Amino acid sequence: MIDAKTFRLDGRVALVTGSSTGIGLALARGLAEAGATVVLNARDATRLESARAALSEAGLAVHARAFDVCDPAAVAAAVDEIEAKVGAIDILVNNAGMTRRGPFQDMAQDDWRAVMSTNVDSAVIVAQAVTRHMLPRRRGRIINICSVMSEMGRPGACAYTASKGALKMLTKAMAIDLAPHGITVNGIGPGYFKTELTAVLAADPKISAWIAGHTPVGRWGELEDLAPAAVFLASDGARYVNGHILYVDGGMTATL
Repeated sequence: MIDAKTFRLDGRVALVTGSSTGIGLALARGLAEAGATVVLNARDATRLESARAALSEAGLAVHARAFDVCDPAAVAAAVDEIEAKVGAIDILVNNAGMTRRGPFQDMAQDDWRAVMSTNVDSAVIVAQAVTRHMLPRRRGRIINICSVMSEMGRPGACAYTASKGALKMLTKAMAIDLAPHGITVNGIGPGYFKTELTAVLAADPKISAWIAGHTPVGRWGELEDLAPAAVFLASDGARYVNGHILYVDGGMTATL
């Protein structure tokens, strides 16, 4: 039965990585507005505190923890500390991500490794640290932030496309292994949203118009468009949804 509590997250704790700005901050806000206590994460402590203060001033339950999601020791220590001082982590959103642009033939190995480490390795590192606590409780929701580029490519984005394709399949593999333990794993595939990551694209009138023209709804996404998907996947309403990538892209992946 669906009632007012079906999509509420009251009493739950959510950790959202890479959430001092952009998509991560929007998802954190949405989860908090649905009742969750949210822990923000980023490496830049100053920006992170600004984000925490803004959400707190809006009356939302929010904490902040600065740590590098690519550092296993730092992640393990932070997760243990959150569990001890904030509460049991019920929801993990692996959002931390980056890109390095340029044609494949000119791509530096350091750029490839940086993108794969941030976009794929960090999801494994953080999810393993969190699931060590979720497994004994036999409950949990993990949401990996994929991309429309989990399904398609663009010129000059080889590393990013490869990383998001890998994250899509990682999501499915995690879902298979963790579901018997009461933990579901799903992904969200955002289309084009105006954030720091896409600023160079949004600033180019030709590219910006191309993106809007190849999105059936005819526009870039607004950050507020994403939060409901995260709330749904984190809620009791999605208890039988597992291994799924929910594309929030205005229909871009449905067309050529």
